[in-house]
Amino acid sequence: MTPPIRRGIIAAAIALALDQASKLWLLFVFDLASRGAVKVTPFLDLVLAWNVGISFGWFQSNSALAQIALMVVKAVAVIVLSVWMARSRTSLATVALGLIIGGAIGNAIDRLAYGAVVDFALLHAQIGGNTFNWYVFNLADVAIVAGVAALLYDSFLGIPAVKAP
Repeated sequence: MTPPIRRGIIAAAIALALDQASKLWLLFVFDLASRGAVKVTPFLDLVLAWNVGISFGWFQSNSALAQIALMVVKAVAVIVLSVWMARSRTSLATVALGLIIGGAIGNAIDRLAYGAVVDFALLHAQIGGNTFNWYVFNLADVAIVAGVAALLYDSFLGIPAVKAP
């Protein structure tokens, strides 16, 4: 195993471990379900939301067939991303793909265990008399977004591709 792929696997494992540890703690130790919204900072609350759809709550469905379809799509995505990670030429892209894979697996574990993804972080802002809320998300989502951002950075500003002679 080459060193860059090892970094990607480590990134995936760390993202997965932090995601699952935070969810298990919030569900079974902190018991977020019985507490309701918990204010952490002026812009962050902990709230329990069960996401039966995909990112940002799109394609919401409680049907077993829809959940199986989402799991199949996620499994195919993880396989494709793993192949990409194995072929990656930069450490940044490899780690980014690892973050995306770890986040995807973390959310897939939720879907298998609970039939929905556990979301808990709500960012919000008071501007004037209006409250603006972001989507409720989890650490797997953070890993996925960070991975995508790093891939974009790497593709636009990273090491230039080698040109043919």
